[in-house]
Amino acid sequence: MYSNSKFFTLCLLVLTFNLSAQDVWVPDNNNGTYKNPIIYADYSDPDICKVGEDYYMTSSSFNSVPGLPILHSKDLVNWTLINHALQPNVDAHFDIPQHGNGVWAPSIRHHDGTFYIYWGDPDRGIFMVKTEDPAKKWSAPILVKKAYGNIDACPLWDDDGKVYLVHAFAHSRAGINSTLQVVELTPEGDERTDKGKIVIDGHEKFPTLEGPKFYKRNGYYYIFAPAGGVPTGWQTVFRSKNVYGPYEDKIVLAQGETEINGPHQGGLVELENGQSWFVHFQDRDAYGRIVHLQPVRWVDDWPVMGNDKDGDGTGDPVLTHKKPKIKGNFPITVPQTSDEFASATLGLQWQWSANPKPHWYDLTDDKLKLSAISQPTGLTNLWMVPNILSQKIPAPEFEAITRVDVSNLKQDESTGLLMFGLDYAGIQIEKRDDMYRLSQVECKKADQGKSPVFVRSTDKLQQREFWLKATIRDGKAVFAYSTNGTNFLALGQEFKLREGKWVGSKISIFCTRQKTTGEPGFASFDWLRVLPLDE
Repeated sequence: MYSNSKFFTLCLLVLTFNLSAQDVWVPDNNNGTYKNPIIYADYSDPDICKVGEDYYMTSSSFNSVPGLPILHSKDLVNWTLINHALQPNVDAHFDIPQHGNGVWAPSIRHHDGTFYIYWGDPDRGIFMVKTEDPAKKWSAPILVKKAYGNIDACPLWDDDGKVYLVHAFAHSRAGINSTLQVVELTPEGDERTDKGKIVIDGHEKFPTLEGPKFYKRNGYYYIFAPAGGVPTGWQTVFRSKNVYGPYEDKIVLAQGETEINGPHQGGLVELENGQSWFVHFQDRDAYGRIVHLQPVRWVDDWPVMGNDKDGDGTGDPVLTHKKPKIKGNFPITVPQTSDEFASATLGLQWQWSANPKPHWYDLTDDKLKLSAISQPTGLTNLWMVPNILSQKIPAPEFEAITRVDVSNLKQDESTGLLMFGLDYAGIQIEKRDDMYRLSQVECKKADQGKSPVFVRSTDKLQQREFWLKATIRDGKAVFAYSTNGTNFLALGQEFKLREGKWVGSKISIFCTRQKTTGEPGFASFDWLRVLPLDE
């Protein structure tokens, strides 16, 4: 049990660092308006559904474990992570890192008391999980359609009880793209009943057509689908009175004169008061695919998104706007970042590069103990190491600081703080005899097997506790360390962040060793805090 004084101190720390994390990026202007992005973090390919007075969002998670994040909001602006639908170890496919593979462009829906998420795995087929409560346990993945190159799946429960699914194709696997297909499913939505029909061919007008979302409104079937490519594309809407078409089309959202490039791939939600809203992503390179919220109005049964200055039906993304008209006042919240490691479980912001094993880590005594795990044979860098623990970049600029005790590391074992992507860099601490050496490690083209280099190293130090810091600004990182938590010394050179495989760069910690025999040591992390930069 906590003493009263320790409990008060812990509460104060949690409150302080929650507020600090919010200060990194807050979309709610606290005056009845919001600013975009509503989430300055890599929640790629977002989709959304509304149930009662609650909103739920999920996004692509690719190889990260746990997968399929579940976010919750009461007002579409303030969001919190509440769960992951795809838990560790339920799918052995993710026992090794699957960078760029795995969970692509999911859709979340609620039907007849059950929540469903469908997604396409480009190498295995279309999967589904379900639950009655999105904050609790989801089912094991169900393979709805075994296929190679089927991606971006979204279901539709029709008025007559039939269930349909629209999906796209990955050219890298299927040999085709820019094409959308509709298949019929069983009433349970867990198996296809036909071979499907191509309903839209976008090769002529809509290159790289993908990410479809299925809706029915006022007698029309709608397929919302982005085209034109992630960095430069737009949002297209197709509609028809027949589920199999023919479909007419209209571009409803494009960059226009704004700085919001490639505004597309997202989901629609409608409120009881008649308002409609659309969430979508914007590709910000190393920062990942960040989430925006656009107002939607309907004109002649076509959605018009954002700000349509010239009245042509194609809107530009808004930077600020009045918040959705929802009754009640709700607290300002943001997806979690800082973690005091005071819980029996890791914070929901953390994900592994592959399915974690029980011996990888331990949470006791208000510390995260990372065991020094042997690297798989033949690896030249950390790219394919499974026990990399990461979270998303949460803002354009911030500091990530952690305190680590290395007294339990053994000879030649290493730990540290990284900014992790196709290129990665950070501070590595290595045990050498009875002393420790800190180095800025940098690895360019890690995904291609290139070896890391040590940009700069300290002399051997007897200190056993270190504070490590990464300062992020303008897409670059500067690393520093301290032996007392107050005075920081820069180590190495400025590093340009680089995205991962379909994801942004990540804040990561690790603990590894070269030996494959004997009992490993471990590093103890007291906390990791994401803080605003000092002005």
